[in-house]
Amino acid sequence: MRPFYSVLTRISNRLLAFNLLLVFLPIIGVLSLQTYEDELLRLQERSMVQQARILAAALGTEPSLDSERAQRVLVNLDRRVDARLRIYDAEQQVLADSSRLGPRREDVAVGSEGSETPETRESYLYRLGSFLYRLYARLFLPPIPSLDSDLGDNAFSARAQALDKAFSGRYGQAFRSSATHRSLILYSAIPVRHGPGAEAEIIGAVLVTKSTFGILTALYDLRLATFEVVLTSVAAAIILSLLVSTTIVRPLQRLQREASAMLDRRGRLKGGFRASGRSDEIGDLSRSLAELTRRLEGHIRFIESFASDVSHELKNPLAAIRSATELLSEVDEPEQRQRFLTMIQNDIARLENLISGVREITQIDAQLEQQETESLPLAPLLQGLIERFEIQHGDRVHFELRIDAPELEVQVDADRLAQVFENLLDNAVGFSPLGGRVDVHLEGDVKEARIWFIDQGCGVPQEHRQRIFDRFFSYRGNAPQEQQPVGALDRHTGLGLAIVRAIVEGFGGTVALMSPPPTEDTDLSSSHHKTDSSQLQGATFLVTLPRSA
Repeated sequence: MRPFYSVLTRISNRLLAFNLLLVFLPIIGVLSLQTYEDELLRLQERSMVQQARILAAALGTEPSLDSERAQRVLVNLDRRVDARLRIYDAEQQVLADSSRLGPRREDVAVGSEGSETPETRESYLYRLGSFLYRLYARLFLPPIPSLDSDLGDNAFSARAQALDKAFSGRYGQAFRSSATHRSLILYSAIPVRHGPGAEAEIIGAVLVTKSTFGILTALYDLRLATFEVVLTSVAAAIILSLLVSTTIVRPLQRLQREASAMLDRRGRLKGGFRASGRSDEIGDLSRSLAELTRRLEGHIRFIESFASDVSHELKNPLAAIRSATELLSEVDEPEQRQRFLTMIQNDIARLENLISGVREITQIDAQLEQQETESLPLAPLLQGLIERFEIQHGDRVHFELRIDAPELEVQVDADRLAQVFENLLDNAVGFSPLGGRVDVHLEGDVKEARIWFIDQGCGVPQEHRQRIFDRFFSYRGNAPQEQQPVGALDRHTGLGLAIVRAIVEGFGGTVALMSPPPTEDTDLSSSHHKTDSSQLQGATFLVTLPRSA
């Protein structure tokens, strides 16, 4: 079983919890109905007091009260009141009762005593809400004292209490529970005074009686409507959570399953992410993961291919060394032994160059992005390199440097970029005939810098152009046999141009072979320069780097 904490952290559960928070708004409304009910009771009591005061003021104009006058006043009200009115004389005897006058006494009796149970309270939905509220009240609310503990259900006791206060000159108020339903019967008593000010004589009392049945009926309807809103909110929250789970959680679960199925027991890739066609963030994530796994798979294949190529390249000189050592033990002539020793030394030197090149290119792949870069002017770097190459190879190759944009700067590591230019210059010198020329041209625009390296060597056939930057691929063509300088670390290992591409692409640039070289009328910046493999006149390498910001 999942730990409880992990269950809470599931996105689908958190979404459901968040949606259910919206349900608490109508639930708070249900819990606040008690305040609403208390306010209605206060308003009803105020209304009863106002009716009693008006009636008491009308009766207090005469020095005494009699039954005929009291009944006449109640009849003259002509149904303008919604409560039961009773008038008492000084001996607390009933002089008139509105419930016994005219055709209205049954309506008033029903309205005041309320013997019928509201239909709303009998509905199954209301009973469900009432059960849930009672459960909540039992668990979280303090017990409510029973009305019977104060007044009981004795109508006479409540009425007598209110009248006693009225005849003592105060406002009398009392209530009792209804015998037929959950409503209350409210009593409000006002003394009837005759005379001015403090000398006024209490000649009787007015008692107003009214049931809270109407308020209770309205509250039943309101509670039912609010509970319906609660249930609707819960249903909406569940539906919304299911919808969100379908559109968000399930795609994420699919990505999780694909991630779990990507590797086999040995940790090798056996699958990948499927790019989604969704246009939202999850679709973007799935496409990014699909691209990530594609590039990771390509990198793994490259590493496997690279390891295979390295083992293949190491096998040839090792086989030659083994053969030479076996033959060395079988010959006695000093000249033959020296020849085999020279072969062994050459193959060992080849192995050293090959291992150095492999170490160099792996370091470039692993460390280039972490190296610190600086804004480097290209013109001084090229000028210094050309001067050094003229000193070393000026007796056999002529160098031409053309700078059209002396202000160009790029964000690179100076030593690594110098290594790129040195490899390309070494490559151009190695393929150039005696008395040939190597042209270097610097140009650029607001976005990028372009450096051209042009030689007059044998060029690269069309069938080899796609492989010229591959690792361990070396094409010499008709290069002079006495020349060996194809990069200080290369020596025909096929790693010189691969190192160039790795460094340039690490700096966000590109390197391309543009063969044959452009003539003086050719636009060097044109990316549509074509190659005619039938007329090879040397090779042109174009290095493009983004300018410093």
